Amino acid sequence: MSTSSWSARAYSFFDTLLWIACLNMLWLAFTLLGLGVLGAGPATAAAQVLVRKRATGDTARLLPGFAREYFRNFVLGNALALPIMGVAVALAMNWNYFAGRGDLLSQLAAAATFVGAIFVAGTVCYLFPMFARYRLPLAQYFLMASRFALRQLAGTVILLFVSAAAVYASGAVPGLIPFFSIGAWLFLTGWLCDRFFTANDDAMAALAEQQQTSALPGSRPAGTGRPLHGALETANG
Repeated sequence: MSTSSWSARAYSFFDTLLWIACLNMLWLAFTLLGLGVLGAGPATAAAQVLVRKRATGDTARLLPGFAREYFRNFVLGNALALPIMGVAVALAMNWNYFAGRGDLLSQLAAAATFVGAIFVAGTVCYLFPMFARYRLPLAQYFLMASRFALRQLAGTVILLFVSAAAVYASGAVPGLIPFFSIGAWLFLTGWLCDRFFTANDDAMAALAEQQQTSALPGSRPAGTGRPLHGALETANG
């Protein structure tokens, strides 16, 4: 590989690291601007919009774009985040209650709570990247994200692994939190989800083309199987 190619790759790598660090600090600053609870949702929505723009090659300035998306999506961002926060608090309270009891029923309830928490975490990984890509009725984001989490188990496992790695790294090196942890999680999950959604859209487009072809006079009957990536079949790109 030529020296110029190595230089270009190194520049791209460090430019991405710098971009992630700036995204991390902007997320923290704008979350604090919304007093934490009311700022996390809009900040996450703004971050995922910018991650998707970067994934598609848009090199717009980070700070003005983040501020614009934050205030534009303040209400919708909170409408997405606050129910998730409520569910997370309820799951944490149930876990603390049942995990400390020794009877079998309580242990089963604790296990069910843990499974529910994993499912919610997988849904959240898709939720805001889906918001950044599609325009749907509010309730459809929760429905589609949960369906995608269940249908795309391999992708969900990858996203959960990335999330667990981010949490572990933040616990092991707390100094990463102000500079990289959140930004890296937002960037990696957003980038991965954008690839998963693109695969889904391609599969749905292929299915639609197949159905149109099968509807033509004299055409051979098409198969009736559903595509693997079918969770967003009602989404509008």
